[in-house]
Amino acid sequence: MNIPIWTGVSTFAPGQTPFGFYDNQQDFRVDSNKVADFCARRLGFPLADVELQSGSFFTAFEEAVTTYGNELYAYKVRENYLSLEGSSTLVESNEKIISPNMAGVVRISEQYGEEAGVGGTVTWYTGKLPLISNQQDYDMNAWAKENVLNLADDDGIELKRIFYEAPPAITRYFDPYAGTGTGMIDLMDSFGWGSYSPAINFLMMPLNYDMQVIQAIEMNDTIRRSNFTFELVNNRLRVFPIPSSGGNYTNSSSGQGMNCGNLIFEYIIKSERQNPYVGGTNKVSNVSEVPFENPNYNKINSIGRQWIFEYTLALCKEMLGYIRGKYSTIPIPDSTVTLNQSDLLSAATAERNALIERLRAYFDETSRDKLLERRSLEGDYLEKELNKVPYTIYIA
Repeated sequence: MNIPIWTGVSTFAPGQTPFGFYDNQQDFRVDSNKVADFCARRLGFPLADVELQSGSFFTAFEEAVTTYGNELYAYKVRENYLSLEGSSTLVESNEKIISPNMAGVVRISEQYGEEAGVGGTVTWYTGKLPLISNQQDYDMNAWAKENVLNLADDDGIELKRIFYEAPPAITRYFDPYAGTGTGMIDLMDSFGWGSYSPAINFLMMPLNYDMQVIQAIEMNDTIRRSNFTFELVNNRLRVFPIPSSGGNYTNSSSGQGMNCGNLIFEYIIKSERQNPYVGGTNKVSNVSEVPFENPNYNKINSIGRQWIFEYTLALCKEMLGYIRGKYSTIPIPDSTVTLNQSDLLSAATAERNALIERLRAYFDETSRDKLLERRSLEGDYLEKELNKVPYTIYIA
């Protein structure tokens, strides 16, 4: 069998890696030959034959650098995704310092603000519903179809708040000293104030007197009468008590009118809340769109490069194990030689997993929360040490 054997010499040139991610980076070209020699010697060369070629070592080296970059940038995405989501995909992020911001937190909190009416992007609209004498139930879906412009047939509204607008106390103000002649009432009718008491033209009495009378009317409404309450089921509104044309809520000069005050309510259009998409193009919408590129090998420090060298060796062990698995035994005169395929594959798998775990643990120790935790502990220890230092005694 003619199995290619490592010759002990390699000369890297661009185009000898599958993807060429780093072929034009000076440090990668220089280290490629060194890494090939390092891995071959760790696999037993020159005392044992190594069934790999230069391209095999260069391929493993390229994959190791790419894996290092993937782990590094995946960590940065996990650490900063709330700040990165919605940012531009056109800005290369490899060498950018990512400053935490509240944009992602605000987007999450907006949904609660929308429901509470204190924020968000969904508009709250205001509507007005006249209460009709002796009518207790009101269909708000029908109201929406008649009063909300351009409301689709499959759309609807959702009531958020309901307020009762009672007729103002001045409409029930009675002043025994005010003239009640028809001439005065006719004059008020001509100005559209026919339902108001003639006492509104009272000018010479002290203002505090009018205020006390109106406050007495409102206090009487609060203590002696039940204000309106409601229940809302499937946009069918039921008010309590039943509005009455002759009741104290009536807003009519004759006391027999149909208007028993108004319900003012705030509502949203359901389709506006159900749209979860935020507009904009070239924005980060998922982790795969964060604009990280392959790392610049020239800027990886010695700590990172040492990890890459070890990971390259693990990949070379794996490749060598697969190659030797194709020829599990080699015939020699009067015997056969069994190759160590299973040992190489087992060792390669264990080493790769251990290296990945070590790298992730290293990144985790430099995470923002771990750094702040250590800074806090450091401050506590310093405070304890400083408490042991005696105060200086000054003698005058």
